[in-house]
Amino acid sequence: MSEMSIESLRTPEFDLDANHLCLDFANTLDNRFQAVPIELLNSYRDLVAWNWQEGTLTDEEAQRLLDTARRNPEEAVRALHEAIEVREAIFRIFQAVVEGRPPESADLLLLNAALSRAMVHACVAPRDNAFAWGWVPGGDAPDRALWPVVRAAADLLTSPELHCVRMCAADDCAWLFLDTSKNHSRRWCNMKTCGNRAKVRRHYAQQKKYTHAS
Repeated sequence: MSEMSIESLRTPEFDLDANHLCLDFANTLDNRFQAVPIELLNSYRDLVAWNWQEGTLTDEEAQRLLDTARRNPEEAVRALHEAIEVREAIFRIFQAVVEGRPPESADLLLLNAALSRAMVHACVAPRDNAFAWGWVPGGDAPDRALWPVVRAAADLLTSPELHCVRMCAADDCAWLFLDTSKNHSRRWCNMKTCGNRAKVRRHYAQQKKYTHAS
């Protein structure tokens, strides 16, 4: 594995519009229900890049993980595979929430196992004249990139905001997001993409109907 730098983490540029860390992570598989899904986490570097862009890793922390991956490529690959496995469990859990049904026990077991491993490294640290959750300094284990995700998933599942989790209304999209709009009426993962495509399709359908009626 060649040497990697912080600058390399600027690409690919991830879409972080879900309004919640764990939902952004679930959205790293695009075209999920299409014939050919698009995997956005194709390497351990991509996993670190996603965290870095989310702000869950500092420059120093991200560089340590890149260096660890370079020295231990097999461990990095295992960490990536675990992250993808947990991501899919997270997606299925929140899909069940959106659809009003209980999640599969196997998915909860997978999430809780990852959460248990992560929370061993959690700590309370001072921040801005108060306190906040943090991570024990110096962690450079490859699975460090998954710790904030599983804790965020647990936080959301136990939060009053859980009822605000939505799935994009576009037929060809399955991205999840947290609806923080004032009247909880958001329907699209991103109005500039799925929302605009839906508007164009509706306009085309109306024009076609009008033309046939003329």
